[in-house]
Amino acid sequence: MKRYKESGAEKRWEMYYEVYIDVLFLINFMMDYLLLLIVRRVLKCTATHGNICVGSIFGAAAVCICMLLPVRSTLIRFLLFHLSVNAAMIWIGLKIRTLREFLKAFVALYASAFLLGGVFTWLQPYVRAGSLFFGAAVGSYYLVIGIWKFLLYLQRMNKYQYTVTVYTSGESCTIHALLDTGNSLCDPVTGKPVCILGKRQAGEILKEKELQTLRYIPYCSVGTEKGVLPVIRAEKMCIHTGQECWVEKPLIGICEEDSFTNGEYQMILNPAILGGV
Repeated sequence: MKRYKESGAEKRWEMYYEVYIDVLFLINFMMDYLLLLIVRRVLKCTATHGNICVGSIFGAAAVCICMLLPVRSTLIRFLLFHLSVNAAMIWIGLKIRTLREFLKAFVALYASAFLLGGVFTWLQPYVRAGSLFFGAAVGSYYLVIGIWKFLLYLQRMNKYQYTVTVYTSGESCTIHALLDTGNSLCDPVTGKPVCILGKRQAGEILKEKELQTLRYIPYCSVGTEKGVLPVIRAEKMCIHTGQECWVEKPLIGICEEDSFTNGEYQMILNPAILGGV
């Protein structure tokens, strides 16, 4: 709001704001509750809705108290709002006890706050009525959850993707592979894990020497209760995991369908070949 003020010969307009403490408390409580819910879901904390509610009440009340304090220093206000209040809110609302968990929760809280603020700002022009504020906030919550799920999915995909070099008859071929935790296929005779290669890719890298070792092992999968899979024994294989992991005489199954690769990778690795995941 603006206020006209005269001081001697000086005349000027002054800007000031009226803050309703009850509205400030409700808005902060709602936003803190949504943020703690997001962090709990991302980090899979054991906190209950009751814990989150208590933490949100504390955070909202602390913000209101800090607003009433006669503190003009920007640095002190920053420390109060962003360190003391948020740290205590995490400790109370998420049942965080170790330093490592606290740091992860603290980073996740601020990352979620930036995402939530960005999504809410994007939705705000479409919210004409004040009563729709809470609906926009809840909608922002679900959008942020979706963004977090997508980011975590990309992280998992990168974590389980490797570059593999297969050596056959004095030649080598480098391909992209996916470590599939659902692949538990093993040779029933030797007990060794079996990796799976697409038929087209197999035809490009396997030579007559490897094809002479071709044999069949039983397997089952979604849509195939009982089947047989052709398996060959390559010379060796190197899995690049940040360091070189060598596998001598690996067993490679040849899949009749190339659809399992989607063009992004050409081989499915068995977790047991890396000691299990």
